[in-house]
Amino acid sequence: MIAVAIVALIVGAMFTSFSLNLFALNTPQVVLPSSSAGSGDSSSPQPSGQVYQRVEVTPETVTGVVATLARPASYYRELTVETFWEEGSSSTQVQVWADGGWTHSRQTLPSGVVRHDLSGQEQLYYWYEGNHQYQSAPADRKSADLAQHIPTYETVLELEPDDITSAGYELRGELPCILVEVRRSQSLQRFWISVDSGLLISAETEEDGRLVYRMTAYSPIQSPCPSDASFALPDGETLHEMA
Repeated sequence: MIAVAIVALIVGAMFTSFSLNLFALNTPQVVLPSSSAGSGDSSSPQPSGQVYQRVEVTPETVTGVVATLARPASYYRELTVETFWEEGSSSTQVQVWADGGWTHSRQTLPSGVVRHDLSGQEQLYYWYEGNHQYQSAPADRKSADLAQHIPTYETVLELEPDDITSAGYELRGELPCILVEVRRSQSLQRFWISVDSGLLISAETEEDGRLVYRMTAYSPIQSPCPSDASFALPDGETLHEMA
C-alpha cells in the first residue's frame, strides 16, 4: 500500500506540472513590434522564463491590439493636415501641446491666419493670434482631435468587425504602426497608429476612390511636454500649469 501511495503521489505531481505548463502556453502576452524590431522580425531573444507570442493583426483581432495602446499624458508634436479636391489642395501646419488632460493646438491656416484651440475640463476655447477676445463651447473627448482636424482613432474600438476591411503592422514615415482600414458607404478611411507612442501618426480618407484628406505627423514627439508650454487664454488667464 505504501508503494501504491508513492506511485500515486508521483503521478499526481507530474499531472499538475503538465497542466500548469499547458495553461501558460495558452495565455500568451501581447507583444507589439518596437521601433528597433524592424518591420516584421519576431526572432529577437525573449527574456528567460517568459512566454511570448506575436499577435497577428487582422480585421478580427485589431480592436484588441489597439485597445492595448494609450496616448502619453504629456507631449508636444507637430503635424500636417492636407485636403484635396479636383481643382487643387490646401495644407495646414499644426503644433500640439498636451498635458494633464489639457490640449493646446496652434494652427497656421493656408491663408496665413493662426488659430488657437485650448480644451480641457469639458470646455473648448478658441481665438485667433493677435486678438485678445476668445470664444468658448462645451467639449467632449473628441474635441481636441477635432480642433486639430484629425480623426479620433479610438473610435475603431466601437466598430463592427465587418466595417474593418484590412489591418496589420506597417511602417509609416519609418515609424512602426498598426494600420486599420475602415469602409463606410463610399468612404474609405485609414489609420496608422504608432506602437511606440500610441498616437495617430497618419490618416487618409478616400471618397469614391479619390484621396480627399491626409494627415501626417512624422516629426519626433517630445514627452513630457516642454516646461515652457502655455495653457493660457489670450487675456492672460492661465487654465493649466505644468507640474
